[in-house]
Formats: sequence, C-alpha cells, structure tokens
Amino acid sequence: MFSLVLNVVISGRKAITPVACLLLFCLCAGPFVQGREKQKETYNQGYSTEIAAPIDQVLEAVEFVVADGIIEGTKEYDKDKFISGATPENKSPLFAAWNGPGKTFYKVRTQALAPRNFKESADQGTLAVRYVVQQKDASRTILRIDAVFVEDYRHAVHPSNGTVELSEYKDIQDQIDAIQQKQRQAQEAEKHREQELARQALQRRQEAEEATALSTSSTESVEQRVQDLRRQLERVVKAPGAPLKSAPFQSATTLKALNTGTEIVILISTTYWYGIETQDGQRGWVRRAQLEPIP
Repeated sequence: MFSLVLNVVISGRKAITPVACLLLFCLCAGPFVQGREKQKETYNQGYSTEIAAPIDQVLEAVEFVVADGIIEGTKEYDKDKFISGATPENKSPLFAAWNGPGKTFYKVRTQALAPRNFKESADQGTLAVRYVVQQKDASRTILRIDAVFVEDYRHAVHPSNGTVELSEYKDIQDQIDAIQQKQRQAQEAEKHREQELARQALQRRQEAEEATALSTSSTESVEQRVQDLRRQLERVVKAPGAPLKSAPFQSATTLKALNTGTEIVILISTTYWYGIETQDGQRGWVRRAQLEPIP
C-alpha cells in the first residue's frame, strides 16, 4: 500500500489527491500511534488485597506505617528513594468521605513538588494516601490503599498509577510479618518457661520427699530408700515403642522414636503426658499410656 501511494504521487501532480495524502499520513503515523498506546498506564485504580492476619495485627502495622513519615513508591527528585516529611491525619479533603465499613487512616505530605508516578504531575501540591482496614473474619483482613496528588494553585487532581499503593502495602506486610514473628517467639519462650518451672517444681518435690524419707527412716538404709524413690520415677517404653515429642500434644514435632524397653526417668507428670529424660540425656514428652513401670 505504501509503494502504491508513492507511485501515485510520483506519476504526476494531477494524481496527488487528498485521499492519497491521507493514506500516506496514516501509514507513516500508524507505528507511532501504536507505540504510544502500548505505553498507556492505568490510573486511579487503588490497591485492595486480603491479608492472612487478624485485624488487630493489620491495624498495628498500618498505624506504624502511617506514622513513619515516609511515602513509598514516589519521589520528588531522581536522587530520592521516597518522599519524607509526611504526617498522619484523621481525614483528608482530597478524598471523598468513606461511608463503608472499616477504619480509615491518612498520611499527608504538603508542598510536594511534582511527585513521580502521578498522572502528568506538575507544580507544588499535596500528596495524600488513604488506608481502609476491614475485618473479613477472625483470621483474615481486607486492606485498601488509595493515593492522589492535588496541585495547590490550579487544584488539578493527578491520580496515581498504583506504584505508591503497592509500595505502601509491601511496607505494611513487612510489619505484619515482624509482628507475627515476635508473637511466635513470645509463645515459644512462654512454653519453655512453663516447662522449666514444672521441672524445677518436680525436682524440689523429689528433693523434699527424699529428705523426709531419709530423716524418718530408721530401718531402711539411705541407699535402699534412694533406689526405691528413683524406681518410682523410672518407666520403660511399652511395645511397639513410642515417639518422643517436643511438647505435650500429639501434633508436636517428634524428636526421636523410643524403642520398646527403653528406660526413662520421669521429670514432669501431667494428666496424659510425662516429661521424661532418656539414659542418653535427651528430654521430651511421652504419653502416659505408652509407658509402664520397670518390672
């Protein structure tokens, strides 16, 4: 088609018609128009996601990010990594009133100079981010984030291309991960503390019983009495063997498999479990029903 138009144009002035000129322009401009269409960005969509965390953890993480003074995913100058100097606010006129469920938070930076990733941003204005936290159920929370830039002089509204919202979400998710890790560590520390207290209580009781027995026994030798007390705390693993657990519940990690006839010493006694120590010094938990007195 392009060669045909050229032939028509070259063949003589009389052949240069408006239609030919139009065809020539479309052929030349077509690739540039297609290239511009491929570079189009989506603006003013916001970001919404479901987080696998209870709402109290998400609220704590959002409050931390809102108060950090940083707006991720944008900058004023190329050398910057982000925009700083933002402040937490209870509301912002840059957004319509939120009438839906959940709790809203705002982070605002005034006198921002043409921040990146906002459509055709220019001049100085106010940059605001809104966070909406909604509870879905006991273990899941919905988070929505929106960002907008409005010029001070012309009051022109420049929507975000989503980079700010996604970057702020990643920051919030990092905080949630840190909160959950801290809680897991606290729970593990509390479990170990309770086990140690139980072990110490059992040891004190054993020492008290031994001391009482030694002071009141006139017919039995001290050595025989100690052996009798020790036998009360010794057990043997029933057939076909038993798993040694890291904690007193069935889903706990199995530390090792105890063979039938393995002799152990009881350190802690509960309704359904014994806290035990093996002859090689390994400690753990075994169900009471899997042990029996030494014959």
